Amino acid sequence: MAGFKGKYEHSVDDKGRVSLPSKIRKNLAPEAMDSFVVTRGYESSLDLYPMDTWNQFEEQLRNQLNVHREEDRLYIRTLMMWAQEVVLDKQSRIMIPSELMEFAAITTNIVIVGALEKIELWSPEHFRQYHERNAEQSYEAVAARVMGGV
Repeated sequence: MAGFKGKYEHSVDDKGRVSLPSKIRKNLAPEAMDSFVVTRGYESSLDLYPMDTWNQFEEQLRNQLNVHREEDRLYIRTLMMWAQEVVLDKQSRIMIPSELMEFAAITTNIVIVGALEKIELWSPEHFRQYHERNAEQSYEAVAARVMGGV
């Protein structure tokens, strides 16, 4: 499966609908059946998972998390209470639920970022602030730490 990649800026209509870029849509597996789960992400963003990937993610949660640990329960509850299913319409749009738009401060514009198995949805302002907060870290230094070089 090819991963999602790229950064795109789009408008959001007054009903909360946004078109998914064709470069994102072409990487959807047929098993997703044009359905997604959108939920709360990190740094005030939203995560959009194709349905087939979401089902795999849920299975991973079932196998790795322990419902007898309070921290695991908190994570599961928070993730799942925000999770909502959305479907591509005939114009290749999804409708972002209003409570998720409010959480992510998305209004009339959106930044769509391919992030391997999922798609991140950001307000342009939060996306800019995220990069400003992390500007002192060089890409090379982060890559070395993350990829095991340092």
